[in-house]
Amino acid sequence: MRTPAASPRTTLLSRRPDWAGRNYLLLTAAAIVTNLGTHGALIAAAFAVMQSGGDGGDVGLVAAARTLPLVLFLLIGGAVADRIPRHRVMVAANALNCVSQGLFALLVLAGEPQLWQMMVLTALCGTGQAFFSPAAEGMLMSSVSGEQVSRAFALFRMAMHGAGIGGAALGGAMIAAVGPGWVLAIDAAAFAVAGALRAFLDVSHIAERKPGGGLLADLREGWHEFVGRPWLWSIVAQFSIVVALVGAAESVYGPLVARDELGGARPWGLALAAFGVGTLSGALLMMRWKPRRMLLVGTLGVFPIALPSAALAVPLDVVGLSAAMFVSGVAIEVFGVAWMTTLHQEIPEEKLSRVAAYDWFGSTAMLPLSTALAGPAESLFGRSEALWGSAALIVVVTALVLLVPDVRNLTRRTKEVDGSARQALQLPSPAEDAPESRPAAPTADSRTPSPGA
Repeated sequence: MRTPAASPRTTLLSRRPDWAGRNYLLLTAAAIVTNLGTHGALIAAAFAVMQSGGDGGDVGLVAAARTLPLVLFLLIGGAVADRIPRHRVMVAANALNCVSQGLFALLVLAGEPQLWQMMVLTALCGTGQAFFSPAAEGMLMSSVSGEQVSRAFALFRMAMHGAGIGGAALGGAMIAAVGPGWVLAIDAAAFAVAGALRAFLDVSHIAERKPGGGLLADLREGWHEFVGRPWLWSIVAQFSIVVALVGAAESVYGPLVARDELGGARPWGLALAAFGVGTLSGALLMMRWKPRRMLLVGTLGVFPIALPSAALAVPLDVVGLSAAMFVSGVAIEVFGVAWMTTLHQEIPEEKLSRVAAYDWFGSTAMLPLSTALAGPAESLFGRSEALWGSAALIVVVTALVLLVPDVRNLTRRTKEVDGSARQALQLPSPAEDAPESRPAAPTADSRTPSPGA
């Protein structure tokens, strides 16, 4: 008796890795859609300001208007995401981003938008991101488990950055062909589609949060979780400077160099696409490479992030700039996967969004100031000097982080230790015992080489 042949869909599902569940696939698809729109929109916003007659200072003000509410509302967003279903927070944030980017597009397409209007709309977009980012990070980490979490994170980031490659290249080309307004409109539509996908996420596997002492109590609990881990707060402090410097270079100096030295939006779009190719290559690398000391390898990967600032300072032609962006993309992905894997291993699931919020808050706290001051710094010191200073400072703060023992010694466990197993073994939780959450040199029987957000 013949059995029915397996359908293509059944065959595909049977070949799907165990960690690629429904939530993971939905999150990955939504991230692809969002990044296709956002990478082009970031370029479009800068050129919309310049097209309306703005200078480098105005570009910096609009960039700062996006990041300031991001910083102000991140901690609240993290606490909210650990209190109510995370997918609802994500969908609401996507809806706000859709509306703000749609209105921005209408203003640009209708004529010459005023600077204050662009600042208000980008501020709304930043507010949405403040609530979205902690919820999204917690949701992604709760969607995977097992010993292949690094591979899952690397594949997610590879898909996300792969979409960014197309988004940046297409965005630059569309700005040159039809102007920035249509690129902003596409970004608004992308947020709508991504929000619809995220509405179907399943949170039934996540245990309901026990009633707590209120929002402030949740924030305090997240703070204790954050400061009890030297590897965590030291790297976040490092990235508060690195993100600020890179943000100023990419949001302000990059478009200005492209306009004055490289010929406009298209070359800058190609350079950003090269960065995307680099992140894609880095994710491919991290799907196979499993360094034992995750944070050490990841932190070493931060040094090349200084290369794009140096390339813009020269400035190199579009080929040289694209090469620097490519290497930077590979390097940051090595760090990125190591960081996500470490957070997944070390932070309890019910506190992921709050810790992620402190991570995002610390990493972006100086970004509004750096983008707002990028124009005045150019006037005071010169564009090239400001960019050389940025590159040097990135190298210095990264070298300082390597002095922290936990950054050099923390390794990945062979198997996950969940709450029940921890209780059965009578192991203290990281929140209860800080030294346990900051492992010293690994022993041969408990830790093995691991792949390194």
